[in-house]
Amino acid sequence: MSSTQQVFKIIPTTQQYDWGKIGNSAKVAQFAVASRLPGFAINEKTPYAELWMGTHPKSPSHVLSTGEELSKHLAAHPQLIGKDVISKFDAGEGNLPFLFKVLSIEKALSIQSHPDKPTAEKLFLSQPDIYKDPNHKPEMTLALTPFNAMCGFRPLPALATALQSTPELAALIPGSILQHFLSLALSPTAHVDPTGPAEKAALRDVFSAVMTASTDIYTQHLDILVSRYKAGNVNPGEEPERIALVLRLADQFPGDIGIFCAFLLNYVNLQPGEAIFLGAGEPHAYVSGECMECMANSDNVIRAGLTPKLRDVPNLVATLTYNASEPGKHAVSPVPFSSEKGPSTLYNPPIPEFSVIQVKLPSDLKEETHRPVQGPSIGIVTGGGGVVNWGNGELELRLGDVFFIGAGVEVKFGNRGEGELVVYRAFVES
Repeated sequence: MSSTQQVFKIIPTTQQYDWGKIGNSAKVAQFAVASRLPGFAINEKTPYAELWMGTHPKSPSHVLSTGEELSKHLAAHPQLIGKDVISKFDAGEGNLPFLFKVLSIEKALSIQSHPDKPTAEKLFLSQPDIYKDPNHKPEMTLALTPFNAMCGFRPLPALATALQSTPELAALIPGSILQHFLSLALSPTAHVDPTGPAEKAALRDVFSAVMTASTDIYTQHLDILVSRYKAGNVNPGEEPERIALVLRLADQFPGDIGIFCAFLLNYVNLQPGEAIFLGAGEPHAYVSGECMECMANSDNVIRAGLTPKLRDVPNLVATLTYNASEPGKHAVSPVPFSSEKGPSTLYNPPIPEFSVIQVKLPSDLKEETHRPVQGPSIGIVTGGGGVVNWGNGELELRLGDVFFIGAGVEVKFGNRGEGELVVYRAFVES
């Protein structure tokens, strides 16, 4: 086992999907330029959607000083990952258990979910050209700007109200399925056990009916719905926020069945610093804004609407949890990481693959110490500038810099008076 630096800068990669923000308006592009990403130059007509930081083989990071692929460097220096993490997450080939990203969203992402691990393994074996790895993909989203998203199924009574007030939606559902759902959702016990087997089955039948409606039927009713909203003809019970969402999606994806999900899913408006977590089988679609995103090391997505990519409605319908709840169920409540009133905040979702620390070090607080984490970390500077120190080492930190911290290393972040130093640090420990 050879020696290596315990903390070092790495080179991220960018993804240019059509839903990204355009040119310099995207934080993805801003960070890529600020960090002097080799060969990167902003094209003001190009959408910049994602900045990837990790070892996923689709778009791996590299060590800045040598150009070596990060996974190969970690495989050669396993002490950087730590033996317990290697054992627990089968990370012996230098593959981190998590993938860290920045997202810049101008146009809504697809209606989607992510498979659990057994489902991911089956999909990878049967359709490796579409599902490119056998891993699950629980994910956490932490808002950098005001951020809008659809996440998880709405409470059953709220969905029942939408079905009653929006005839264009109800028209997509066979009468027997609709009436059975309404009788359950509006019963006195609906709020007591919304995830009971009968309620889950009824919700599944409604969602499946909507997503598999024939093209001629749903386009006809979607046209009527959009025209009605544009004319300002609103029924009692219809919500202004949902109406605005329908019109936004209809402008971006005219004639798409996924627009009806605006009535079926929770709609959340996150402020900077707020976070949500989505486990396997939870339907969602990010609508607008910019965020940090951390997930298990996978790129598996099951899509069913609001996308030009392959739609896999059967697998989406078959693998959802059908847990209806208030949107607060998905919220991640931050807690202090190092001290009660310190500048480091921990976001710790209910899965073992990752957690994220937000560091906001004001210029009048010159230093913040992080205890040794018994696993690997990746950090990115999203505001200000400063340094990170460890042992006898030091790295200058500038806006957009991405850096790796090895397992078991105590680090100190310092502010050098360039305004507030903001760092997001993703990590795993056994």
